[in-house]
Amino acid sequence: MQQHTIQKTVSVSGVGLHTGVNVTMTFKPAPANHGYVFKRMDLESQPLVKAEVENVVDTSRGTTIAENGAQIHTVEHTLAALVGLQIDNILIELDGPEPPIMDGSARDFTAALLEAGLEEQEAEREIFVLETPVHYHDGERGVELAVLPSEAFHASVMIDYNSDVLPPQHVSLPAMEDFPKYFADARTFCFLHELEALSEADLIKGGTLENAIVLVDREISEEELDRLCKLFNKPKMEVRRGVLNNVGLRYDDEPARHKMLDLMGDLALVGMPIKGHIMAARPGHKANVELAKLIKAEIKKKRITDRYQSDKVKGVVFDINAIQKILPHRYPFLLVDKITHFAENSITGVKNVTINEPFFMGHFEGNPIMPGVLQLEAMAQVGGVLLLNTVEDPSTVWVYFVAIDNARFKKPVIPGDTLIFELEMVALKRGICKMKGKALVDGKVVCSADLVASLVPKNKA
Repeated sequence: MQQHTIQKTVSVSGVGLHTGVNVTMTFKPAPANHGYVFKRMDLESQPLVKAEVENVVDTSRGTTIAENGAQIHTVEHTLAALVGLQIDNILIELDGPEPPIMDGSARDFTAALLEAGLEEQEAEREIFVLETPVHYHDGERGVELAVLPSEAFHASVMIDYNSDVLPPQHVSLPAMEDFPKYFADARTFCFLHELEALSEADLIKGGTLENAIVLVDREISEEELDRLCKLFNKPKMEVRRGVLNNVGLRYDDEPARHKMLDLMGDLALVGMPIKGHIMAARPGHKANVELAKLIKAEIKKKRITDRYQSDKVKGVVFDINAIQKILPHRYPFLLVDKITHFAENSITGVKNVTINEPFFMGHFEGNPIMPGVLQLEAMAQVGGVLLLNTVEDPSTVWVYFVAIDNARFKKPVIPGDTLIFELEMVALKRGICKMKGKALVDGKVVCSADLVASLVPKNKA
């Protein structure tokens, strides 16, 4: 399947939901592999802001991204329209800090993009095919999000606010082709108590009853209705079917459909379409973005493993051949046999200890024990593989370990043992990485240490 952009420039104008600033947003064609990029035309340097999950800076009342000193607020509806139409590359110019809210859905953006027309490009679209499940869980909020391997894209959303005016709802998106027709026009919503809090916080400056559904979750007096009339500049207001000044829901399950819209917009920050079954219970922007980060980490992991591990072996991420492509160590100082787990901030490596190890000839005669310093060296080498996640090309840097703290040796390691090294990256700043590591034999810790490594470019070493 090929990538797509739009055929011509098209614009929409309106007011930003939270900033209340009048803004014009212009969609422009972009070349292959460009992705989604915003451009702040109102700022002096006209900075670019890529729609990437790494650029998310706030998810409190919408998704805000920032880069190059510029912020773009509430990007999810715009991105949902692009994803829903399966547009891959576009430049989005804004003369303000936030896309217009329009009617609170992605309908007007979708219509404008269809008016511009879609154009097929020569480059092939990259699709991430999920191979292992990805989960995000927030027990405190009762939020559960997951993506499961599947032969095709599918998404389902369940919402439950424990509310009399909004019963539990469930919606399903069987294919992205269905999004523009059945989900793009679902409007944003909030409860009356949230509306009051947002107003007091000087947010929703551009919010009106024409761009949001307000659910009334308690009894309100005539006096309160009058105050709301003044807030929204309305001569008269009423509550019908639990909705403030209801002009009619577009769907009985419109809130759940809008949550699907938000989910698709937030997951657009992954940077490519996903082939998998997305399941979301009580999703919100924070959870959506956290799931996007987990998916992005899986994409990065797959790219790295595909680069070094040509033969796929169950239970093995990197075999010894791949490890020799990654690490500069060689016999007798290569002390890692395989990597069995490899994630963004954690790794597990294996060292099979045999009587043929060269150090056993002199440590000790008649009582062979693996030197503790070599256990730490093996642990450090596993940590060196973990640092693949922090550099584009490992062959361009040296990994120097500059500190070992809190080293503890609890049990001798002898021939026949299998050392399992588990390391977690706890900090990374300016090329300095801190890791906590431990080594286990038969499930029992035999040594542990805190390691600090420095990444040094080879041309500076």
